Amino acid sequence: MHGCRNKCGGCYRQFNKKEHLVEHMRTSYHSVHEPTCGICNKHCRSFDSLREHLIGPLPKQKCKNIFSICGCRFCLAILESPNARRIHQERCQFSNVNYGLTTRMAVLGLRENPTIDYTSSRSPRVVALSCKMVGGGSDGSLDLCARVCITDESENVIFHTYVKPTLPITNYRYETTGIRAENIRDAMPLKQAQRKIKEFLCNGEPMWKSRPRSGKARILVGHGLDSHLDCLQLEYSSSMIRYDIHVGIQDPYEDCVATMRLYIRMRYQKHKTDAYPLASDTHNRNNYAYWKQNELESMSEEELLNLSRSDYYCWCLDSSVA
Repeated sequence: MHGCRNKCGGCYRQFNKKEHLVEHMRTSYHSVHEPTCGICNKHCRSFDSLREHLIGPLPKQKCKNIFSICGCRFCLAILESPNARRIHQERCQFSNVNYGLTTRMAVLGLRENPTIDYTSSRSPRVVALSCKMVGGGSDGSLDLCARVCITDESENVIFHTYVKPTLPITNYRYETTGIRAENIRDAMPLKQAQRKIKEFLCNGEPMWKSRPRSGKARILVGHGLDSHLDCLQLEYSSSMIRYDIHVGIQDPYEDCVATMRLYIRMRYQKHKTDAYPLASDTHNRNNYAYWKQNELESMSEEELLNLSRSDYYCWCLDSSVA
């Protein structure tokens, strides 16, 4: 048995002793929700680490060679042929907004919709929010919300209005915001916008009851939502927020559209379904219990991996409630 290694079935890390592999499985939280190489099936903790595995400075050479011919540079999927890859990539540019239409809308100016439109989407479960900031304070560096937009999954505008901040505006940042003093003069007060948005997001449900897999509160999608919600002086349950979707588009409507398209793409990842997908679920809390150590050490690598569950909420789980 000299030289025998115990290999993790997820990340392929190897250990001298089985007890060390079991301890690794306790803390690795490998699952079907992790980004996985379509060539060697290695589990990665993030899409960045998967990208490094495929095309990074020190990639796995076999995977790099196949990916260079049949891999999608956007979603990192492996296709059957170079032609299938070309067709797939044309549809897979999920960060690309239709700039022709939306830019024209930005130039013309979206019609203000200062009331929440419940009819266009039949009370959507998922919405995107984006704000446009002007400057406050003596040097104009303080971010103040001056425009907010909310859209649904079909890119319909649910709510769009200019907002009058509670503090004086000292820099309209017109070059990037397109906002002038006349846009703010009769705009909706911040407190009123805040109340409307909060009522819409909570959807008649107390915030403490908000759950992504049940309940009535809406899932909120966006880029830089922490700063946007802060400028709106609005608190919302972190379990209902899908953020860090980076697009960096200047117009709030385009920002909403781009982030929603990215979110939808991630939500419809095809992962194996499980009634208890999270490590924190009561059903899974004793999967790697220390009192089961001898039993765990007798299991195969595949059996140990099958016990493992995710320590984060994958957005694909939203598809069952959307």
